[in-house]
Amino acid sequence: MSQKSHRQISPEFGGRAITYPSFLLFLAVLSLFTITAVAQQPPAAQPQTPTNPCPSQQSQPADKSKEDQDQNSQKESTGTSKDRLFFALPNFLTLETRQVSPLTTGQKFKVVTRSAFDYVEYPWYTFLAGISQAENSEPGYGQGAAGYGKRYGAAFADGTIESFMTGAILPSLLRQDPRFFQSGQGSFWHRTGYSISRIVVTRTDSGHNQFNFSEIIGSALAADISTYSYHPRSDRNLRNTVNIWGTQVGYDTLTIVVKEFWPDIRRKLQKKKG
Repeated sequence: MSQKSHRQISPEFGGRAITYPSFLLFLAVLSLFTITAVAQQPPAAQPQTPTNPCPSQQSQPADKSKEDQDQNSQKESTGTSKDRLFFALPNFLTLETRQVSPLTTGQKFKVVTRSAFDYVEYPWYTFLAGISQAENSEPGYGQGAAGYGKRYGAAFADGTIESFMTGAILPSLLRQDPRFFQSGQGSFWHRTGYSISRIVVTRTDSGHNQFNFSEIIGSALAADISTYSYHPRSDRNLRNTVNIWGTQVGYDTLTIVVKEFWPDIRRKLQKKKG
């Protein structure tokens, strides 16, 4: 699934609404993690100069799979990947290396489009709409086939709008890099802190760290657009907008932590298959 496409379509997360106190607490904890992670962040790895200009097949690590080699080739040619979380969900804006060229505006829109309309998205939103229907979230949609169809459309629109806002539109305007560069180094807590910090700290196209306006402002704009355009009239208010925004940022935070550790999980699964 795209970096920011799987969204809750109501101001609920895990069956509970995000209230103002919990939202503020979330921001406080997130800030604490950010300060710790950025202070401890290791320097970017320097590119290694190969000793053999024509490396043979044997120069590859023994546990390097063909899938990993294909992904590396994709990263070198486009600056994105073909990776999928749990071999299904699009993870095209996540890289294990920082040694890549910045994405052009066209590339940012292309990769977000590829993620947002990936074949996995359709059953995923079917699942989300089903949960929303069962919980009767946003009752203004009603029940039955009509209510389910409205929830499905809202889920798809919410995810797609936020994906383009945070992954293409704002990154292009602000010249920020929408990709997540995995750390892959340090302890579990260091890597967790680093990944959480990427919600509020991102890399610019020129390679410098900057406040992640694309994520924070982009998700806020997406929540505002969805709330005041096609969500039920009874839910068109500031509180619902802030709740949806907090849910989106919180969900992105959890997702980005999974992205940090996915390469470790993938390699273990591939070893078991072998």
